[in-house]
Amino acid sequence: MKQLRLHGMHRAFSTTMETNSIAYTNDELVAYLTQAEWDDKHNRKIERLIKAARFRYTASVEEIIFDPSRAIDKNQFMRFITCEFIQNRENILITGSTGVGKSFIASALGYQACSKGYKVKYYNIQKLFSKLKMAKADGSYLKEIDRIEKQDLLILDDFGLQELDNNKRQALMEMMEDRHGNKSTIIASQIPVMQWHQVIGEQTIADAILDRIVHSARRIELKGESMRKKRKKN
Repeated sequence: MKQLRLHGMHRAFSTTMETNSIAYTNDELVAYLTQAEWDDKHNRKIERLIKAARFRYTASVEEIIFDPSRAIDKNQFMRFITCEFIQNRENILITGSTGVGKSFIASALGYQACSKGYKVKYYNIQKLFSKLKMAKADGSYLKEIDRIEKQDLLILDDFGLQELDNNKRQALMEMMEDRHGNKSTIIASQIPVMQWHQVIGEQTIADAILDRIVHSARRIELKGESMRKKRKKN
C-alpha cells in the first residue's frame, strides 16, 4: 500500500489491525479501505487547491456574522455557499466601506469553492497588475493570462483604489473577455459599482469591461461599521 502511495488505505488498515477491529465481512473491509483512500486523496486535493489559491485570509463561511446592520441577505449567501454561481458562471460583486469584511467574505467563498474541488486564485488587483506588467517584460504575459483564464473562480480584491491606466485597462479587458460566460469572478471594492466606469476610464473600454463584469452578477453591498474596529472594542 505504501509503495502504491495508498496512504489513506494504509492508515485505515493499520488502525484496523492495531485495534483488532475484525468485525468486517470481506466486502465491508474492501469498502472501508476504499472509502478511506478516497477521503485521503480528496482532502489532500483540497489542501493543494487552498495553497495554490493564496488567500489573503484564512476564512470559512461558518465565521460570517449575519448581523442586521451588515445588510447581508442570509438566504442569498446560503445559495452562494453551494457554489451554484460557479456552475452557472456568474460573478459576485462585493462592495462596502473600509473594514466591513469584503475581503473576508470573498476569501470564505473561495475556501468553500476549494472544498468543492474548484480551482481558485486570489489576487490583490494592484499586485496582479504589477505582476502582469513584469510578465510583459519577460515574455510570460500570455502564459499568466492563460493561467488566470483556467481558474474556475478568480477573486480580485481592492478594485478601484487607483484609476486604471491604458495598460491596466487592456489587461482587465483581456481577463474579463476570456472569462465572460465561461468562468466566475468575485470582485471586492470600496467603490460603489455605479462609480466603476469612472475608475476604469476611457468610455468605450469601460463599457465593454463592465458589460462583461456586471451582466448577470450577484451583489453583496455591505453596510455598518468596520469589523476591525468592532474586534478592537471587544
